[in-house]
Amino acid sequence: MTARVEEAAVTRTHSRTHSRKQLVESRPAPFALRCGAILIDYIVLVGIVVFSALMARMLGGGARTAASSAETVGVLIAIAVAVLNQGVLAGFTGRTLGKWATGLRVQRKNGAELEMGRAFLRHFVGYPLSFLTLGLGFLMAALSTRGRALHDLIAGTIVVREG
Repeated sequence: MTARVEEAAVTRTHSRTHSRKQLVESRPAPFALRCGAILIDYIVLVGIVVFSALMARMLGGGARTAASSAETVGVLIAIAVAVLNQGVLAGFTGRTLGKWATGLRVQRKNGAELEMGRAFLRHFVGYPLSFLTLGLGFLMAALSTRGRALHDLIAGTIVVREG
């Protein structure tokens, strides 16, 4: 009896893993949606910096140190939001704010959930390397059949479309 229960559990696990992998391979995210997602993420960060710069200008005049402090605080808040959005939130949910808005999710290549370490590797090591190749690392997603960019190859991930 226990052999049957164990066999059924193994079969269920295998079929879930197989179906997850099938989903990953059959639904790679379109390049345009990926671009939209990263644009949303960066608009949020730039918006924070712009808001702090505007606040610094409003404080301006004789309050030079207050204006400088407002800009510094804005940059620090933008860095904290970047870490929370692209590292922590992506590590727990597989989505950044931009990916959530566009209906995309980052998963491991085999269909498993993304973990925090891979999210940090993908966003804080892979993105700069994709950028340093003059954008060719990002463009790889449009040119490859599986839709994987350089940062996806580095972290062993793939971006899929949900729903």
